[in-house]
Formats: sequence, C-alpha cells, structure tokens
Amino acid sequence: MKPFIRILIVLGCVLQGLFIKTEHEEKYLTADILKGAAALMFVLIGLSAEGSGPGDHLFVAGLIFGMIGDILLNLRYVFPKQGQKIFLVGIVAFLIGHLLYLAGLIPQTSSPWLWPCVLIGAILAACLLAYIFKTMEVKKSFKIFGVFYLGAVFIMTAIAIGIAIFSPSKRAIVYCVGAFLFTVSDVILIFNTFSGVTKFSMRIANLSLYYAGQILIACSLFL
Repeated sequence: MKPFIRILIVLGCVLQGLFIKTEHEEKYLTADILKGAAALMFVLIGLSAEGSGPGDHLFVAGLIFGMIGDILLNLRYVFPKQGQKIFLVGIVAFLIGHLLYLAGLIPQTSSPWLWPCVLIGAILAACLLAYIFKTMEVKKSFKIFGVFYLGAVFIMTAIAIGIAIFSPSKRAIVYCVGAFLFTVSDVILIFNTFSGVTKFSMRIANLSLYYAGQILIACSLFL
C-alpha cells in the first residue's frame, strides 16, 4: 500500500476520533465538519484506487454517497427543527450508496449461489425489522425507509460474504469484513437510537465500526 494511502487512513482515523469527542461535547457544527473531513479520507482512498478492478467506479460512487450521508446525519443536530427530514435524506444517501455497492458486487458473483445469498440477507433483515417494530417505538416514515435500507444493507453484506466464501481473494475478504462491520454498526445505531436508552459507549462502537468498514471497503479496491 502506498505511503499516501497510509497517511489518509491515519488522518481519517484521527479526524473520526476528534469528531466523536466533539459531538459528545455537543459542538455540533464543528463535529459535522470533522465528520465530513473524515469521510473525505475514505473517498480519496477510493478515488486513488479507481481503475484497478471491475466496477470500481460504482464502489467509489458508493463511498461518495456514504460521505454525503455522514454529513447529513449529523447536520440534523445543527438544524434540529428540520432534523427528521435531514435524517431521512441522509438515510436515502446511504441507501443509494449500498445500491451502488450491490451493483458493483453482483457482476462478481456466480449465478448458482447469488439468489441464496439474496434470500438469506432478506430473511435476516426481515427478522431484525420484525423485532424492531415489535419492541421499539418507530415512526411510520422511519419504518418505510428502514425496510428498504436494512434490506439493501443485509443483502449487500450477504452477497459480499458469499463472494468471500465461494470466490475467495484478498479483495473479496477485505471488502467482506468492511461490509460486515458496516452492517454491525448500523444495527448498533438502530438500537442506540430507537431503544429509548442512548449510551455514549454504543455511539462510539457504532461510529468506530462504521468508519473501519468504509476504510476497508475503500482499501479493498487496491487488491
């Protein structure tokens, strides 16, 4: 890996750490700037690698939409009156990012196990959604967006795991780990947001796993 990429990774992790600290101090505008800057690091990593493998432009576009989602999700604290609308637009940005990841992954799959992976991902998402809707108070708009978003996340991750198992390569394995961490971070975010008990420790876990996931997805493009 080029020294330039290592610098971007270290810088991104430092910025993400500063963002977590600043957000906890409720300095929301500064925190959002730091979060956007941290996200820019994984976008730059992806842009530096683009062209080394099939469908790279789709993964890079997914990273860009991830950065947009990052900024929007925290912008809701800067403009609390429009917070719900901003949050939902941020979720849409992440959804588009996951659909782009899916578009990049599907051509790498073999048809015999593609649909079983899709089915497994859909079933897992449905089980989680059923549990969330049964045990947590979630507004209708969040339920609608949640069905599509979690469906895309779990299906994308299931396909990534399938590729890593049935067509193993360094690229596939690194991407798979990144996708898995991203998914775990989303599950933590949901429970920390809608369970009625918000914990800073869970927020740290959510943000750290998410950022590690995006960094790994970006770095997989070099392999």
